[in-house]
Amino acid sequence: MATEAATKRMTVIQATFIGVGSMVGAGIFALLGAAGAVAGSAVWLSFLIAGVIAGLQGYSFAKLGAKYPSGGGLLTYLSKGFGEGHIAGIGSWLFFTAGSIVVAMIASSFGGYASSVVANNDPFWARVLGILLILVMSALNAIGSSAVARVQSILVTVVLVILVLFAVVTIANWNPALLAPSGYPGAQEIISSVALTFFAFLGFGVITFTAKDLPNPKRQLPIAIYLALAIATTVYVAVSLGVFGTLTADQVVQYGPTAIAEAAKPTLGQAGYVLIVITALLSTTGAVNAGLYPSIGMTRQLASIGQFPPFFGRSVRRFPVGLLVMAGLAIVLVAGFDLTSIASIGSAVALLIFSTVSIGHFRLYKETGANIVILAIGLVATLGTLVVFCATTLVDEPATAIALLVIVALSVIVDLLWKRARDRRVTS
Repeated sequence: MATEAATKRMTVIQATFIGVGSMVGAGIFALLGAAGAVAGSAVWLSFLIAGVIAGLQGYSFAKLGAKYPSGGGLLTYLSKGFGEGHIAGIGSWLFFTAGSIVVAMIASSFGGYASSVVANNDPFWARVLGILLILVMSALNAIGSSAVARVQSILVTVVLVILVLFAVVTIANWNPALLAPSGYPGAQEIISSVALTFFAFLGFGVITFTAKDLPNPKRQLPIAIYLALAIATTVYVAVSLGVFGTLTADQVVQYGPTAIAEAAKPTLGQAGYVLIVITALLSTTGAVNAGLYPSIGMTRQLASIGQFPPFFGRSVRRFPVGLLVMAGLAIVLVAGFDLTSIASIGSAVALLIFSTVSIGHFRLYKETGANIVILAIGLVATLGTLVVFCATTLVDEPATAIALLVIVALSVIVDLLWKRARDRRVTS
């Protein structure tokens, strides 16, 4: 056991930063405009509520992770709750596919920012740069989890320092009148915006996959989950206060993804704008790195228990097949598709899987020692977020709704075909 622990090189802080990097990626830059259109200057309150909901879900994951530490992360919890049948299998294929889409979307965001700096917003170079980022981060993940953790720690540290600097400077010079409660919309609008801001917290699920690299996951995994959520919530609330205390809600909506950079201009000038663009590049780089990280442990674990075909547990030279498949799918998406129309698909799938894991936890709460009341509140909050998402986002984005149905259908078909082939091979 001591030898096994010695080979695990990831610290609690590094596991935390993998989660923070996955959360504080493109989300904070893209969400402010969309959330501001719904909640106005009360967006900071939406982030705070979303952070509480994520914390409730984090409690469930922390209890499950302490009891069942595994490289399969939250997908292991799904199997423990429902067995190794079709629910766990479909959920695994869904999560893997959604992970590829999220990596592709973030890489596309990186390409957009990078091309604005070096290629005058040329769409071709935006795709090239996005694909290049996936290739570089795939090579880093193939080197090993220690390299991933070290690079992620550097990226996240720099991003957090810059965002904290931004928040301090803008809050110190804000206009309190812009944040006056008298200008807030109604409770319904604020609740609706929570479905948007909650998406910025979905990356914390990646932390559950670090269990295989932590020396003492039963104690360290819960700490990493809670710490990552606390950091992300604090950063989101502080940044939104700084932005909406500097710009009007209409201006934030108008500027969209560049709203943070525009909010930096009044106090930091053009240098502040450039600094935030650099932060966007670093944060999207970290998010792609963190997005690819689960593919190795997840697919190896799923292959070992028969949920995925055996070749997912193998490697081609130094590159694990699971990593190659996820990166390859992400590259195809970046090269051939406009991902803006299905930008929410990863979030919808994650919410669906989170809710399913929570339902499965009710079968296990006596083993995990979880408080059933907290689990119930967390499940209701997560399902409520999913319902609000469907009622607000999917209604207005038919392409996202269609894509979600297609992905669910494909996951069901692939799971049925693989299980049939696997069972036929066993009986023959």
